[in-house]
Amino acid sequence: MTKGSCLCKGVRYVIDGPLGPISHCHCPSCRKAHAAAFSTVTRVDTNTFSIKSGKELLTSYESSPGKRRYFCSVCSSQIYAYKEGDPHCVVRVGTFDDDPGDRPIRHIFVSEKAPWYVIDEKLQQFEKWPTE
Repeated sequence: MTKGSCLCKGVRYVIDGPLGPISHCHCPSCRKAHAAAFSTVTRVDTNTFSIKSGKELLTSYESSPGKRRYFCSVCSSQIYAYKEGDPHCVVRVGTFDDDPGDRPIRHIFVSEKAPWYVIDEKLQQFEKWPTE
């Protein structure tokens, strides 16, 4: 079981199932939403992800057609994203409360990365989101 929360601890969640591969996402919406070169994410089955407290604090933004990014309305921590009809949601690993045990294995959307950021790691790189 993986537990997580926002910066102010108002929103708390649990993932009661396996994590997908942990990835550093370089897409423009992740970069803008996190004000960083990339966002570290994992995909999880929506049936294993649940908000335990602070659901009323969550607000969302439709960052692309059908895809909503959910964040805390108090501290603005990005928690997860969900695309309508998808069996998975994308959870922001930076909100985990504990070490998940897994480590990032790849960079995704490198075709859209910030031009000022140099990837110097030995992790795999994918132009878009790879098929699992």
